[in-house]
Parts: sequence; C-alpha cells; structure tokens
Amino acid sequence: MGEQTATTATTPGRSPRRGMCAAVLCLEAITLGLTTPVMISISDVDTGTALGIGLGLMLVCLLLAGMLRAEWAYAVGWAVQLAAVALGLLVPLMFFLGALFALLWGTAYFLGRKIERERAAAYAAFDAGPA
Repeated sequence: MGEQTATTATTPGRSPRRGMCAAVLCLEAITLGLTTPVMISISDVDTGTALGIGLGLMLVCLLLAGMLRAEWAYAVGWAVQLAAVALGLLVPLMFFLGALFALLWGTAYFLGRKIERERAAAYAAFDAGPA
C-alpha cells in the first residue's frame, strides 16, 4: 500500500469560491455556445461573427474556469458576465440569461468569499487552541 497524506484540521480544503465560480462558468459556456446557431439563424448575424462571439466566449469561460486559482481571473469573470449581458444586443434573450448568469456568478463569488473568510477564522481559532 502506498503512503497516504493525512489532512489535519488546520489544512484548508478546496476553495468553495473557486468551485462554485467554475461551475457557473462551465454552465455559462454551454449557454454561450448554444447562442451561436441562434445568432446565425434567428438574428441574421454573419456566420464568422457569430462563431467568433459565441464560441469565443464559450472558450473563454472554459479556460477561465481552470484559471480561477489566480485572483485576476475573477476580474475577467466579471468581464465575461458583462459580455454575456451585452450579447443581448444580438440575441435579446441573452439580456435575461446574461443577467441570470451574472447573478449566479455574483452569488458564487461573494458567498464563496464569505465561506473562505469564515473557514480561515475557524482554522485560526482551532490553531490557537482552547482559550
């Protein structure tokens, strides 16, 4: 049997903010990818433009979901949310869907940060020992 690394109570686990935000970005990538045929067939957007916008935003979401270890990636995530809402200028339904994903992103971001702060405080209290 191989060695197993034991995690102690003072070792933080995975980032809840990163996990929740990555999940939102992955689901948003599907939605943004599916806007491509809608832009082509319903909104009469040029095929090249629709592919660049729809699949480009989809690719950004997927790449960004893997880069959330860096703090700057969250700022880019906010920019993606703005772009998704702005996509409503081409596909009016995206005003609603973009706003919905922006709400989900904001909830995941702020709730995840709160959980991280509370977790850090709990670990610090545990490390301090009995009072």
